[in-house]
Order: sequence, then C-alpha cells, then structure tokens
Amino acid sequence: MKNRFTALGVAALLLAAPAHAQQLSIATGGTGGVYFPYGGGLAEVINTHVDGATASAEVTGASVENVALISRGDSDLALALADTVYQAFHGEGAFEGRQVDELRALASIYPNALQIVTLADSGITSIDDLRGQRVSVGAPGSGTEVSAQTLLAANGITYDDFTPERLNFNETADALRDGDIVAGFWSVGPPTSSIMNLATTRSIRIIALTEEQIAAAIEAEPTFAPYTLRAGTYDGMDEGVLTISTPNVLIVHADMDDDLAYNITRAMFENVDELIAIHPAANDTTVEFTTDSTPIPFHPGALRYLEEVGASVQDHQRP
Repeated sequence: MKNRFTALGVAALLLAAPAHAQQLSIATGGTGGVYFPYGGGLAEVINTHVDGATASAEVTGASVENVALISRGDSDLALALADTVYQAFHGEGAFEGRQVDELRALASIYPNALQIVTLADSGITSIDDLRGQRVSVGAPGSGTEVSAQTLLAANGITYDDFTPERLNFNETADALRDGDIVAGFWSVGPPTSSIMNLATTRSIRIIALTEEQIAAAIEAEPTFAPYTLRAGTYDGMDEGVLTISTPNVLIVHADMDDDLAYNITRAMFENVDELIAIHPAANDTTVEFTTDSTPIPFHPGALRYLEEVGASVQDHQRP
C-alpha cells in the first residue's frame, strides 16, 4: 500500500503554517508499521482542521518509548498499545516502580493484531515450535515485545527457550527474507507494509493461535481480545488466522490544554475519512471503539467531546 504521508509533505505544511502556531510532536513508531503513516495522517488533520496548531509525526521505538516521551514532555501526542498504557498508568509489569499516572487518552484508534510470521517452508506451525529457534520479538521499547512476552509467558515459553532478537518491523522482514531468523512478531494494524512487502518476495505463513493459547493470554492480560486476520490480508493467505489483538490508544499528558485536546479529538473523529484514505486501520477510529476499548481516563478535553456526542463513558475512563 502506498501512503500519502511524506516528510516532505509535512515540511511543506509546516512552512505554510502561521508563525505563531503551536508546534506539536506526534510520537509514532518505525516506518514499517501503521503508527507512522497513521501519525502522519493525524498530523495532516491537525494542520488542516485545528486552528493555531501544526503537527508532525516522529519515528520512535513505539509504545514503551512513547509513554516515556509523553511523561517527559518531549512529545505532545503519542500512539501506544493499550496493555503498555494500562501498565504504565497503574505502575505494573514493565512499569513496576515507575508509575506514569499523568497519562490521559484522547481516543482508542484501532486494534493491533499480533501477527507471528514465518516462511511457508520453515516447518514452524505453532508457537511451541519457536523453542530452540532464533525469533524477532520486536524493537527495543516497543509494545510488540511487551505483547510477545506476555503471550509466550502465559503459554509457558520464556526467552530462555529460544534466542530473542529485538528488531523493528523492517529489520524483522529482512531477517526472515535472509534466513537469519525463523519467525518474527508484529503487533500492528493489518495489513502492514513490511509484511506485505515480504509476502511479495517470499511465501509466508501467519502462525495461528489456539483457543486455549488465546484464553491463557487474556487471563494474563485483560486488554487482549480474540481477533481473526481475514483471508487475503497478505499474498498467499488463503484462510483466516486466529490470533489476539490489542487496542491502540492516542495518549497525551494530563497537562495538555483542555481546548487543544478537545479540538484535536473533534477534528480526528469528524474527519476520519481523511485518515482512512491514508490507512484502512482508521476504519476502526470510531467513538464506539474508543469508549469500548480505552483502558485509562480520558483527558477532560476529549471527555467533553465524547459527552457532546452522547457517548457512554465508563467509570474508569473518567479523570
């Protein structure tokens, strides 16, 4: 899939913006995933529809790093997986002893499907086959690695059972293509360009999870949900594949100006067609998905918009 967002395009938009406009940084992920094009599309929406603000998308290590960027005030908005956001807000898991309770949500924007990819002739057909192998578990500081570790540990597999490689999406695809690893984890909205590109040069298999493996993962991480990758998502994928998904959350700092948070939230929901034109994952950017899936409190500005449109906000989503 070609995406319309380019650094040059953002630069042009920034040059055209008024000098007094507030500059916003959106922390995304690597260029081979969905976060970067989605963040670029959100920047375009802000530049076009939010008066007094301009935005640009920044390449990062994704979820875990993005939480830190928001906490330090180095980024204004960020995309992050719900399990990472939940753990950070409550000081659990990878964030034990370093709670980030100043996180607030503007929305949940689409679900990430955990996609475990191998080459069709590798002989790897289940996660149990990963034992003794060399496997990419995602970039350092990424939500992909958090999700991979949680799924595997819930099913009795630890890093002691295989050789983990911490590679970003493009690096994982290259390593699979070159035979340097036998499988790789992606936690990303399907379809994603790095897997699509791999599937045009190699025959791939998406490793399915069993219902029992999914149930064990959900018991360990309640933000997981069952998800079926549709047949035809990638070349050679003739049948649906059962896996798990995690919502992606658009997060900000609690100190963000209420009106700015309101205006960004409104602009995003009311111009979602512009995001869908950049990536189909934005088809899930709805008020309903947001109120069903967001695991932490909304920013007061976002909450104002949701209440204006009559959304049913859950108790844990109120500041």
